[in-house]
Amino acid sequence: MDMPMSNNSMNSMNMQMSFYWGKDVTVLFSGWPESNKGMYVLALFFVLFLGAAVEILAMLPAAFKPGTTKPIHGAVIQTGVHVVRMCFAYMVMLSVMSYNVGIFIAAILGHGVGFFVVKFRGLATETGQHEDLPRNGVAFKI
Repeated sequence: MDMPMSNNSMNSMNMQMSFYWGKDVTVLFSGWPESNKGMYVLALFFVLFLGAAVEILAMLPAAFKPGTTKPIHGAVIQTGVHVVRMCFAYMVMLSVMSYNVGIFIAAILGHGVGFFVVKFRGLATETGQHEDLPRNGVAFKI
């Protein structure tokens, strides 16, 4: 049996269903960033950071060289990295679902920056052109 909705519950369900510009957006948490320009810019940088982190964390499991740690330790670490990466990925997805063009662009730029960092580091390590990077391809030692 369907229950009729009261006017109160209808008012709380107003949500933008198409892309729009503007700082009046709700990202991840109700009341954030409100209508404050500074908080909106912070939200943009936060989504950019999350997108970059998703791409960078995607390469961490491959950074562990087999035989450097016990298999159970490696599996636990890789599982932890995967869980954090999925958490960040879903947070980016939920942010983009605000349909704000600025948030969408920040998410795309974040993924692009993260991908660039990963590929640059990989190519520099592979060719040995960067002295600060490890030459054996192992980025993390446990």
